[in-house]
Amino acid sequence: MRQVRALWHVCTAVVAVGALASCGIFGSPAEPVDAPPPGGPKLTVGIKFDQPGLGQKTGDNSFAGFDVDVARYVAKELGVHPGNITFVEAKSAERETLLEQGKVDLVAATYSISDARKKKVDFAGPYFVAGQALLVRKTTSDITGPESLNQSDWKLCSVQGSTPAEKVKQAYAKNVTLRVFPSYPECLVALEDPEDPVDAVTTDDVILAGYAAAQPEKFKLVGKPFSQERYGIGLRKGDERTPKVTAALRKMVSDGSWKRAVEANIGKSGYKIPEPPEVLDSP
Repeated sequence: MRQVRALWHVCTAVVAVGALASCGIFGSPAEPVDAPPPGGPKLTVGIKFDQPGLGQKTGDNSFAGFDVDVARYVAKELGVHPGNITFVEAKSAERETLLEQGKVDLVAATYSISDARKKKVDFAGPYFVAGQALLVRKTTSDITGPESLNQSDWKLCSVQGSTPAEKVKQAYAKNVTLRVFPSYPECLVALEDPEDPVDAVTTDDVILAGYAAAQPEKFKLVGKPFSQERYGIGLRKGDERTPKVTAALRKMVSDGSWKRAVEANIGKSGYKIPEPPEVLDSP
C-alpha cells in the first residue's frame, strides 16, 4: 500500500509541476518539436525530465527549462535544426554511461563539472553556477543548515549518482542517515511520508527552488548555499565538437540569450539570478 501511495504522489507531483511549467509559471512555455527537415545533422541530448525550470518533459515531445534552452542554442550553433534534436532522459546515475555508450551526443542535465567526472567525459562550460542547499517541510523549524543535521536520528535524502548527500555527511553531519532514491520527486514523497519520513532533501539550490515554488505550502529552502556547483555540457572523451560547444556557450552569454533564458525559466521561482560564469576552454 505504501508503494502504491508513493507512486501516486510521484505521478501527481510530476503532472502538477508539468502543468505549471506548460503554463509559464516555471520557465518559458513548452515548445512543441518542429517537424524535422529532410536530411541535415541530428543531435541527441540528455536532459532531466523532472526538474522544473531546468529540464522537464511537459507533454508529448515537449520539453522546457533552462538546460533545454541551452541545448537548443548550442544545437543551432552546431547547425542542427530544432526538429532534428532528440531529447532523452539522463538520470544522474546514467549520465556518464549514456555518453560513453554513444546513446547521447551531449548531456545538459544540471551536470556539475568535477575532477572525477572529467576522467570519463569532456565538459564545455561552465554555463551556470549553483550552490548546494537543503529543502525541508514548511513546518520544520529546527533544521537551518547542514550543521543542524548532525544527529543520528535525522534522515537526509538525495538521488543515485549525485554527490550532495555525501558532501553533507563528510563535511557537516557525520551522524546523519542517508536515504537515496532514483529521483528527486521520490525524495519529496519521502519528505511527506507519515510512516517513515526523511527530514531534508539536498541538492543544488536552483533545483530545490523549483520544487519549493511548485508546492510552497509544503516545502521551503533553508540556510545559505554551502558549495559551488559548476554546470557544464558533457561530451564523450575526445569529441571534436567540444570547442564548438564552448564557443556556442560564450556566444549565448555575449548576445544576451543566456540572461533571457535564465530569467524566463528560473526567475519566477524567486531564485536570485546570478551573473553568467566565465566559459572556459578547460573547465
